Amino acid sequence: MRTIPITVNDPKPTFVYLASQSPRRRQLLEQLGIRHELLLPDAGEDTESLEDVLPGEAPARYVVRVTGLKLDAALARMKRRGLPPAPVLCSDTTVARGRTIYGKPADAQDAARMLRELSGSTHRVLTAVAVQSGRKRQEALSDSRVTFAAMTPAQIKNYVEGGEPMGKAGAYAVQGRAAAYISHISGSYSGIMGLPMHETTQLLRGLGFKI
Repeated sequence: MRTIPITVNDPKPTFVYLASQSPRRRQLLEQLGIRHELLLPDAGEDTESLEDVLPGEAPARYVVRVTGLKLDAALARMKRRGLPPAPVLCSDTTVARGRTIYGKPADAQDAARMLRELSGSTHRVLTAVAVQSGRKRQEALSDSRVTFAAMTPAQIKNYVEGGEPMGKAGAYAVQGRAAAYISHISGSYSGIMGLPMHETTQLLRGLGFKI
């Protein structure tokens, strides 16, 4: 009797865990039609230290490394909570001018300093994306350019006092009031927001999502 081997296909994923507190990333995933569940840090979990910059670290290497660390932490969180298995997606954004990295401002004074340095010049916005399903991990990097018109001290003060810069890499939100000072963009608008849709789509398609 001849035995016919039977191939069992892996089930296609139906949702992803999103390891991000950013409402913008949730919005962009919804725009792609991807169902997702939040996988946020536990109380007392130290996630801020993951964003520390290593001495002499280049911006692109930094954002890719930090995204990988955040994904590792999210995978451990999923296992610790005993959650059903599903792909985990993580993303991180940084702003860079030359080799200087602009993360989230520590306070209003720090936000004003960043905006003064970015005013009237062009900088890079780097967003790394990483997704893991089982042992398969895929990564992508979006690299865009943003040019700011010159901002007066009064304009910077007014923008900072509005509170928008806090929690944002480079102390601004491209989709917010900062758009009034952006004269040119080259690259991925969604990447500048925090989740490059083209790169993310390619990664999720590689896991079997129909997009």
